[in-house]
Amino acid sequence: MVGEDEDGVSIEGAARGGTATDTETAIKRTIVVLPTYNERENLPIMVETLLGLGIPGLEVLVVDDNSPDGTGDLAEQLRAEYASRLPIHIAHRPQKMGLGPAYIDGFGRALALGADYVVEMDADFQHDPQMIREFRRWIDEYDVVVGSRYIDGGSVEDKWSFTRKILSRGGSVYARLILGLRAHDPTGGFKCFRASALRALDLTKVRSSGYTFQIEMSYACQQAGLRVKEVPIRFIDRERGTSKMSARIALEATWRVWDIKRRY
Repeated sequence: MVGEDEDGVSIEGAARGGTATDTETAIKRTIVVLPTYNERENLPIMVETLLGLGIPGLEVLVVDDNSPDGTGDLAEQLRAEYASRLPIHIAHRPQKMGLGPAYIDGFGRALALGADYVVEMDADFQHDPQMIREFRRWIDEYDVVVGSRYIDGGSVEDKWSFTRKILSRGGSVYARLILGLRAHDPTGGFKCFRASALRALDLTKVRSSGYTFQIEMSYACQQAGLRVKEVPIRFIDRERGTSKMSARIALEATWRVWDIKRRY
């Protein structure tokens, strides 16, 4: 179906990946894509934190999967409240459709809105928003900047259980072995893309959701020959809300990695 959302973005264009039509300006537009499902506690704090970064041209795109806790409605309130200080765009989706599809939708909308850079990150503060400054420092030299837990200087929360550490690190090692990935943290979800990098990818080909979405995007970037810079990050546990990650989701990735290899 062709139409427009509340930001005047072509829905059909967003699904395809879109093209930027804005006139070139001196200030580069960075759109932070925040997929949300029951993030009412985190979203207002995240928006205020992003505003406090003081990065010229920074905007937010909330992709909400019809959160039962009213996150979508709250996003509308925040858009009105911050209208003169921080542009907030909102995509209201009809139901919970998975992390991967939410990001693909968000990427397409960000491109259609005229983004120069697109940041992928969680809304729950497991990714430190302050790192966006570091991403911006490198993005003009690379196509993609990735926050990595598993390079020198990177780390995870000290209180992680042994099982969670094994699942996380083991998943990365497994994906690297099967797919021949050069990225040290292919399951990580904190990234910054140049708009040209996202346009170089066939986003309609991405089929993964959840945990394996990050692996597939890492593989797609490598297969497309994009220049990727890894920077160390510290990954921490969320303080508010409930994690969507589980051992079942992580274990499911063991066979989905082979599907990714087959499709590419």
